[in-house]
Amino acid sequence: MKDASSRIPTIVVALLAAIVLGVLVWMVLGYVLPFQDMTRAAMLEARLGPYDASDIDAMRGLLERKPEARDVLVAMHRGPDLVLPFVLTALLFAIVTRLRPAGRYFNRPMHPVMIAAIYALPFVYGFSDYAENILTDNIFSGGSEWSFAAKLLPWASSIKFASLTVCVIVLLRFLVYRLAPPADHAGS
Repeated sequence: MKDASSRIPTIVVALLAAIVLGVLVWMVLGYVLPFQDMTRAAMLEARLGPYDASDIDAMRGLLERKPEARDVLVAMHRGPDLVLPFVLTALLFAIVTRLRPAGRYFNRPMHPVMIAAIYALPFVYGFSDYAENILTDNIFSGGSEWSFAAKLLPWASSIKFASLTVCVIVLLRFLVYRLAPPADHAGS
């Protein structure tokens, strides 16, 4: 009987990676860089560092003065940023499935809850990225605003980047574990 990792061909993982790369290029060249040219500021979600309510208020003021930049931001969320969380989540999950996280961790067998958490990480990223996009659109698109959206946006962004970072680190750990000689697995 075949295991789950053999059901996801390498070509599917490669195709998902190519789509993610293509969508990222589309996003950066078509939206992020034009936004920076218009405003001389970075989109909040393009920042790798944290931001707070004062940054959100500053961005809101900037977008009120430059409605064409607001249109670019909203268009990005209705274009590539609608696709990216889905395909990146699919890619991360496909890689997790191919790597089959299991075995020993710090010389003890991995608990099933820990394995389930590893499989859940890509979905945490995907849901938090979509939440960030919805909150950003709600705050900056000029429509009706949820009063709590500005408070939740920094949290959604932090969860998105934290889950993506942890997922990549875990995937690298299991990739290194797979590539290491079997004698090195005893202490992992």
